[in-house]
Amino acid sequence: MRTYDFAPLWRSTIGFDRLFDLLDETQHRIEDNYPPYNIERLGEDRYQISLALAGFHLDEIAVTAEQNVLTVEGRKSDEAQHEYLYQGISARPFKRQYNLADYVQVKSATFDSGLLRIELVREIPEAMKPRRIAIDGGASAGRITQKAA
Repeated sequence: MRTYDFAPLWRSTIGFDRLFDLLDETQHRIEDNYPPYNIERLGEDRYQISLALAGFHLDEIAVTAEQNVLTVEGRKSDEAQHEYLYQGISARPFKRQYNLADYVQVKSATFDSGLLRIELVREIPEAMKPRRIAIDGGASAGRITQKAA
């Protein structure tokens, strides 16, 4: 596995600490592929995460959004013990976390036919959007004049 030296970037950037921490964390993380999931782009600022949660009930799943992290957890309740001859549908507990960019918010979560769908939207506040600045040309402002040659 490759490792990257971020030292040159640290010297010339300010405020990107979180980004470098995320990159460093992903290099050392051992990824578990359970439960399987998709991440889709539905539009320019709309996304959807779909998790396949066969065998789970709605009350056994928790979705939590805190700052820039979305966490999905599942734990089967121990209601009844079954004697399986073969168990191909996993029912093990899981915890999956997704790092969200700034201004990405969870809009809704639905659970239907064993699929948990979480809709995300990036909503940039009005104060952060580009705006045109008016230039005052009044008498109180300094003027630039040209001299006749």
